[in-house]
Amino acid sequence: MNDRTYLQAKVDDYLAERRQLGFDLHRMEYALRSLVSYVERSGHEGALTADLMTEWARLDKKQSHLPATGARRIEVVRPFARWLCQFEPLTQVPDESAFGPVPGRVAPHIYREDEIVALLGAARDMKPKGGLRAATFETLFGLIASAGLRVSEALALLDSDVDLKVGALTVRLSKCKKSRRLPLHPSTVLSLARYRELRSRQCPPPQKPTSSSALRSIAGATVGRAPGTSGLS
Repeated sequence: MNDRTYLQAKVDDYLAERRQLGFDLHRMEYALRSLVSYVERSGHEGALTADLMTEWARLDKKQSHLPATGARRIEVVRPFARWLCQFEPLTQVPDESAFGPVPGRVAPHIYREDEIVALLGAARDMKPKGGLRAATFETLFGLIASAGLRVSEALALLDSDVDLKVGALTVRLSKCKKSRRLPLHPSTVLSLARYRELRSRQCPPPQKPTSSSALRSIAGATVGRAPGTSGLS
């Protein structure tokens, strides 16, 4: 791999291939182009080695030499190194433990049924009692649990994304910019219908159309989004 443009070409190919799958890869692109520059300055020839990539990961632009920074950079470059092995079999993949674990990574907590029930009960008891705020959070958490949604997906829903007649939910442009359609349990459909009725009584829709089909963002407003940008259905 002694052609100085070969590695850059492979980086371009890798990024293009991943982006076809819907990934943005801004952070990865910056890191890989930094790696290419480092390899070229070092005069290295041949397949990428784990030592070379580890040394690059250690030399961040701030010269901080923090293990946390090296761990993040190794995490970014490892998928590319594995991909490159199909073209350069001698390519080495750096050990993910070279700088220790990536900081801030916490194992996700899978809520048990009793915990979900307790969470919904706590939301239902929010002040003012029986108000739209409590109903919004109870519906939000219940929908996330029953449909397996990410928080961002639930907050981005519009009324037009929820078809209560057929019991289906459309999640648009989520992770990897993919959309998907999900079936809803009959109990979830009933809960959404009740919430929609309560919301229409306590918060009538605006007279003028908005960018979100004249829907109000009840959940969005509660958590800090401006009304009219999204709407929990």
